[in-house]
Amino acid sequence: MKSLPNGLMIALCVGIISGLILGLVTYAQSNHEQLVFEEGSSISIVTEKIDFKLGEQISIKIVNSGTVPLTFSDASYGLKVTGMDGVLYYVPMAAQVITKLDPKEEVTFVWNQKKLDNSDSLEGRYKIVAEGIDPENNKVKKSVAINVLK
Repeated sequence: MKSLPNGLMIALCVGIISGLILGLVTYAQSNHEQLVFEEGSSISIVTEKIDFKLGEQISIKIVNSGTVPLTFSDASYGLKVTGMDGVLYYVPMAAQVITKLDPKEEVTFVWNQKKLDNSDSLEGRYKIVAEGIDPENNKVKKSVAINVLK
């Protein structure tokens, strides 16, 4: 049996190792670094995973990941779930009172994958958005994408 030329063997080894390293780096970056604390105003959205089963309850944590308090126009903390096209699917029922989230403070909501009309959501990709106001009256907004699968 004839062996492969040395140049080809080296190229194959370099390609395999490069692919492995690139895959690990990409996985580490996409591994949902949702909660990063920052100086100034910052808001984060944390879910326990990215992929959910159809009908599964989705726990959504909104965290003030900055160093200044954030205010919200109501008790929903600016939370909404939309399709990737911007169509609104869910907004929590909330009292119309100004609410505040201090630095490192968090609040949790659970979405049962029901639409605004109480019908079931379909499988697909959804965007979770939270939006508040910092002490200088600037909008502070964050969004994350999740997948709902069969």
